[in-house]
Amino acid sequence: QVQLVESGGGLVQAGGSLRLSCAASGRTIIYDMGWFRQAPGKEREFVAAIRWNGGRTDYADSVKGRFTISRDDAKNTVYLQMNSLKPEDTAVYSCAAQTRDPYNGHRAPSMYPDWGQGTQVTVSS
Repeated sequence: QVQLVESGGGLVQAGGSLRLSCAASGRTIIYDMGWFRQAPGKEREFVAAIRWNGGRTDYADSVKGRFTISRDDAKNTVYLQMNSLKPEDTAVYSCAAQTRDPYNGHRAPSMYPDWGQGTQVTVSS
């Protein structure tokens, strides 16, 4: 099992930036780290993911070019840099660890058994 602790959410004006952090601990091998978000009344959706080994990244179309996912191996931490934020980016953002499939990256939340507590991001217009 992987323990995940997020930080960095908050309130920002449209066009602004935030950086989310997700610190991972535990003995399980992680294959992907993902960021997901859930807005009120909507289903959880994929935002970005990074392969733990190799660093290959994947982004939802809605955030491509604005968000950047990265990792710091020494700190076992994954970051989500969010630029040019829009009101529609408002949601609870959660990081998750994919520990089931060593060969393929995944966008489906069901493939991520371990989740952080979530952090609120609010973008005002």
